[in-house]
Amino acid sequence: MPAEHPLPEPLIELVAHRFRVIGEPMRIRLLERLRHGPATVGHLADTLGATQQNVSKHLGVLHQAGILSREKQGTAVRYTITDPTVFELCDLVCGRLRQQFTELAQRLTP
Repeated sequence: MPAEHPLPEPLIELVAHRFRVIGEPMRIRLLERLRHGPATVGHLADTLGATQQNVSKHLGVLHQAGILSREKQGTAVRYTITDPTVFELCDLVCGRLRQQFTELAQRLTP
């Protein structure tokens, strides 16, 4: 059944861009870590076992998309979530996947 009010093409492009931004595994890991509070590039790199260069690159993409803010603190840069709605989407997807895995496990268990 066609939508009563289809999304305009520019909005579809923005939605697709947002999905591309958060659809990278390292960015999801960073968002999950930042869900618990602000952190610096160095701390995130140590926590995730990644290089500072790699973490910085992904944080830059999230910042460009308006999902994170950054604040310079001496020689470090501290990142904070500015668009918490990103977690609503993550929670929705993760919750549905958990449900599907649970249902599959129940079907496979004798």
